[in-house]
Amino acid sequence: MTRDATEEHAMSTLDLFAWIVLAILVVSAVAMIVIAGSLPGHIAKTRGHPWTQGVRMAGWITLFLALPLWPLALIWAYVDAPAPRRANERTSDWR
Repeated sequence: MTRDATEEHAMSTLDLFAWIVLAILVVSAVAMIVIAGSLPGHIAKTRGHPWTQGVRMAGWITLFLALPLWPLALIWAYVDAPAPRRANERTSDWR
C-alpha cells in the first residue's frame, strides 16, 4: 500500500475534533430541551402553585406540540390563583 491509501482511511485530528464538537452540540441541544420542558413545572413547584402538575404537563406538551404557546406555560407557572374570599369579608370598599 502506498502512503496515500492509508491516509484516506485514517481519521485526521481535525476530523476527530469535528466529531467531538458535533457530539457536544447534540448533548447541549438535548440538555436545553430538557431544561426548557421542565422549567415551568419546576418554577410552579418552588412557588407552591396549586396546579403544579398541570403547569408541568403544559410545559412539556407545548414545548413539543405548540412551541409558540410554551411562554404561556411559563407565565402560568408564575401566576397564582387568587385566594378564595370568605363570606364575612366585604367585596368592595366603596360606601
